Amino acid sequence: MERITLNRIAQKEPAVSVSRLTSVLLLVLLVGALLFWNRHAAPPPSMVSQGNVTLPAAVNCPAAKTNLPTFMPPEACVTLALIVQGGPFPYSQDGVVFGNYEGLLPQQPRGYYHEYTVETPGARNRATRRIITGGTPPQVFYYTGDHYRSFQPFQVNR
Repeated sequence: MERITLNRIAQKEPAVSVSRLTSVLLLVLLVGALLFWNRHAAPPPSMVSQGNVTLPAAVNCPAAKTNLPTFMPPEACVTLALIVQGGPFPYSQDGVVFGNYEGLLPQQPRGYYHEYTVETPGARNRATRRIITGGTPPQVFYYTGDHYRSFQPFQVNR
């Protein structure tokens, strides 16, 4: 009799199956990755636009009727002019919502920021340069030359 009981116990499935344990482990890893990915440090004070960017004396971007700061490439003038006039834009991604997933720009509701491509001579794709606008119509402007690793605020004279 005891032998039958041991056989029955040995034949029963384990309390927690391997597939269920694997599923739970993957879920825990996914939640952990999402929490780590969404951690946002406060933007450094230099990233918050105070409207104190020095612009050149002469208008160097007449198409947008404004000056480009010295840290922006001349190709940004074309992009800025298209933003000011409302398009049309050369890339289908231009004007899409910028999610600020890096958390480097001031926190705003989703849909506040939009991104636009700044051409890079010789590049076969959109490359790394973008202008990010905030508000509709745009009220704040940021430039990134390193694909969202850093942002520099600038003003558009209207």
